[in-house]
Amino acid sequence: MITLKSRREIDEMKKAGDILVETHKEIAKMIKPGITSWDIEVFTDEFLRSKGATPEQKGFEGYEYATCASINDEICHGFPRKTPLQNGDIITVDMVVNYHGALADSAWTYAVGDVSDEVKHLMDVTRKSLYLGIEQAQVGNRIGDIGHAIQTYVEGENLSVVREFIGHGIGPTLHEKPEVPHYGASGKGPRLKEGMVITIEPMVNIGGWKAKMDDNGWTARTVDGSLSAQYEHTIAITKNGPEILTYQGENE
Repeated sequence: MITLKSRREIDEMKKAGDILVETHKEIAKMIKPGITSWDIEVFTDEFLRSKGATPEQKGFEGYEYATCASINDEICHGFPRKTPLQNGDIITVDMVVNYHGALADSAWTYAVGDVSDEVKHLMDVTRKSLYLGIEQAQVGNRIGDIGHAIQTYVEGENLSVVREFIGHGIGPTLHEKPEVPHYGASGKGPRLKEGMVITIEPMVNIGGWKAKMDDNGWTARTVDGSLSAQYEHTIAITKNGPEILTYQGENE
């Protein structure tokens, strides 16, 4: 069942989103060669709690960490670890913030030191595809309009969109209906209504779109070993257009 949120509920989710944004901005300052994703994990857990918030994904279906930290060919759900990041790496940090029961979810890909032009293109296209999807998050449109906009743009840039992992409804629980694929046909799927809150979170690969799972049962990576990037926002569907609850500002 798709639940519709009240203005009050959306405003509370925006408060969680503000904390999440603040966390990502602090993480951005930390990213450099030699840092570990474990450093990011420890910081995030402590920072959220200092703000009166908690990391919602910690303990979710047995997941043990406050962050997902996916490096290079890892698509999503990478475990934080103590291996130093190297110049030229990319790392996607994904987190869900719970603030007094209201949730916000956002992922961001960071370049570590100097990255190649190919990687810059991957990151730029992935980020732009997110906003093209958000533009379609209008009352009266359908879920398929979001995925179609993302897929058309990404494949036009000779990159591929991951199929196995998709966006979702959110609040008051982490994963709710509707499912939000980042590919597909326009005019298909559930119709978007005022009060829906969803995540749009395209995962884009330099190579093929297919994923494989690590033995840990969580981490997905590209089958062909190509690099993968992801950007994600939590979006409220309003009569005035999409409202980004995790917007980081003009420097995004």
